[in-house]
Amino acid sequence: MNKKPFFSVVLILLFVGFKSYTQAKKDTLKVLFVGNSYTYYEQMPKMVAQISENTKTKLITQMIAPGGARLREHWLGLRGMRTKELIKKGNYDIVVLQGQSMAALRRPDTLRKYAKLLSDFVKKHDAQPYFYGTWARERTPELQESITKVYTEIASTNKAGLVPVGEAWKYARKLRSNIKFYTQDGSHPNKLGAYLTAAVFIATILNEVPQNLNYKGAPKNLFPANKKDLLFCKKIALRFIMR
Repeated sequence: MNKKPFFSVVLILLFVGFKSYTQAKKDTLKVLFVGNSYTYYEQMPKMVAQISENTKTKLITQMIAPGGARLREHWLGLRGMRTKELIKKGNYDIVVLQGQSMAALRRPDTLRKYAKLLSDFVKKHDAQPYFYGTWARERTPELQESITKVYTEIASTNKAGLVPVGEAWKYARKLRSNIKFYTQDGSHPNKLGAYLTAAVFIATILNEVPQNLNYKGAPKNLFPANKKDLLFCKKIALRFIMR
């Protein structure tokens, strides 16, 4: 008598809280990065996806990040951006919102307004908003406190996650004052700056930082070549795991 094969289905129930998706048990999370050049420089979202290959949960990343874009432009669909359409139809788990680099200092009220509108829209479409707390420019490190204060307030008010990248850069530079995270313009991230940024995203969203630097299948030259610098960045990122 032939025995029919037995098939079983395991249903995994997810509960997503405010702080992050760190307790999620699903295999993948879809992440949309909404921002500008601070997001797309050195293929940072691709770094996030590649690093997550060594974590318990894989992050599948996409982005809409025209140079210099403000959250207001994303909301209004200016410059041909289809941000709201992507959020509505993309079935994302997480949407990362990044304002223009000087918005927290020069137009904080406008940043707050469109941060709320986008955050509410993200939640309406069953995703969790995270705010990308950016860094001060190389020549004005004293402004980091003000930038962090605005993004912390925005995240708290909107019951959203906060990825404190600027604070991670600040701490790293305190430990190694000669480390270079900026391009020559003193504003945008170089490859190492983008790597630390990606590592902080991994730490914040997944509550872990993998120590394995063997990124199998990674595109050539995606990551910085100096492994000591990579390990240093991971050490920094570990301090920013959301507990």
